[in-house]
Amino acid sequence: MPPTSRSENSTGLILRTRPLTETSLIIHWLTPELGRVATVAKGARRPKSPFRSKLDLFYQCDFSFGRSARSELHTLREVVVRNPHEALRRELGWIQQASYAAALIEQTTETDTPLANLFELFSGLLDHLPHQPPKPRTIFAFELKLLLELGLKPDVAGAKLTPETQALLTTLLESDWARLGELRPAATHVRAVQQFLHGFLIFHLGKLPKGRSAALGG
Repeated sequence: MPPTSRSENSTGLILRTRPLTETSLIIHWLTPELGRVATVAKGARRPKSPFRSKLDLFYQCDFSFGRSARSELHTLREVVVRNPHEALRRELGWIQQASYAAALIEQTTETDTPLANLFELFSGLLDHLPHQPPKPRTIFAFELKLLLELGLKPDVAGAKLTPETQALLTTLLESDWARLGELRPAATHVRAVQQFLHGFLIFHLGKLPKGRSAALGG
């Protein structure tokens, strides 16, 4: 008999889902201690599946899976939804911003690497989004905080920017989500920050995930 795969447990946020077969789904998770993990939810698309209504974008869940010894695609066993972030579904702009942030995390991180700080960052973003209209400053702040965690913090003081734009970048990086909601930056400074970060991200990452323009309201 083939050996039984060992079971592991974690708490995760669903970054992305996609069909594998007519009845099964692949679920991409972000977890604190295991980093990014991909699991197969066998039969999840069947009407009577125990996974039914438990696997959707940005759900926070406790889950268990059987680790594969042959691939990075593991077998999902049990799921308990802890926070579905239902409020996000009331505004397309919030979903667009969360989706872009999830794609940026996937592009810039490796699988099976602890990502506790990024888990907290993304969780904080999901909790923050429904408390204000979708604004570009939310995405700018997320990009800056992510860059800091990746060891790619921009040298704001050395950049060819006006003092006002430099100050806005520093505030976006250092403020918590509640403080960010109180900012009312001038449109000229918002455009300057957008252009600066676009160039910085392209230079260091090579490309940007699809959806940044939509996340910024473009």
